[in-house]
Amino acid sequence: MSDMAALASHVQADALGLAAPLLEIDDVTVQYKTDQYLVTAAHQVSFKVYPSDRYVLFGPSGCGKSTLLKAVGGYVRPTQGTIRLKGREILEPGPDRMMVFQEFDQLLPWKTVRQNIEFALEASGRLKGPQVVERAAHYLDKVGLSAFQDSYPHMLSGGMKQRVSIARGMAMEPDVLLMDEPFAALDVQARRKMQDELLRLWDDTHFTVMFVTHSIEEAIRIGTRILLLSPHPGQVKAELNSVPRDDEQAESRARLEARINEMLFTFEDAAT
Repeated sequence: MSDMAALASHVQADALGLAAPLLEIDDVTVQYKTDQYLVTAAHQVSFKVYPSDRYVLFGPSGCGKSTLLKAVGGYVRPTQGTIRLKGREILEPGPDRMMVFQEFDQLLPWKTVRQNIEFALEASGRLKGPQVVERAAHYLDKVGLSAFQDSYPHMLSGGMKQRVSIARGMAMEPDVLLMDEPFAALDVQARRKMQDELLRLWDDTHFTVMFVTHSIEEAIRIGTRILLLSPHPGQVKAELNSVPRDDEQAESRARLEARINEMLFTFEDAAT
């Protein structure tokens, strides 16, 4: 099924009531306190994520996209509204939602690549013994790092460390993988390679991912759908279908990029 066909099936199924969304964000407002102010990061945000979606949160700096991702992860409690996964309200972190952050140093430095993944599996209590070893080996192979399984994190490049973090998250086989600007610190060439690898992994397993980025090009390339948030405080201004990956016409991507650019600058001008 192409990306566009998958999107059409999501919309049709929801409209007919034939399939429930995997994740529902319903009228969510998130606030936090500083020493002097009560800051509203996101205001009355609603959207739905379906199984196998590559759902991108996009918007200007400070619009609350990372805060919303952390709320889905259970690390931040909404001030208003509810977040439900498979119909159950999210109240705390859990192994059904795994996060991959922007920082490369997410691994335990005293454990090898393989041990980092095995430790996460054992700590979750989901698997034991040979199953842990088998699952870790499987996902290391998926990210092309089997040859480095006995290496320590300090022996790896930044991109390789990030691949281990992705493998660790996927090894948990969560309902949704949460990725907070995971490639932002990479150079252009490495970033493109990591995007390719993520999409290749998605082709293999069709996992559900929520992806935060500040790059329009990356949002279009990674996402099947893009949620465009307004400047602070973040509110939903548009939800756009991305360009299917089998659409080889550069004009299609250019038109969508121009549309997002226009909407983004319109939001920013209205906020000033």
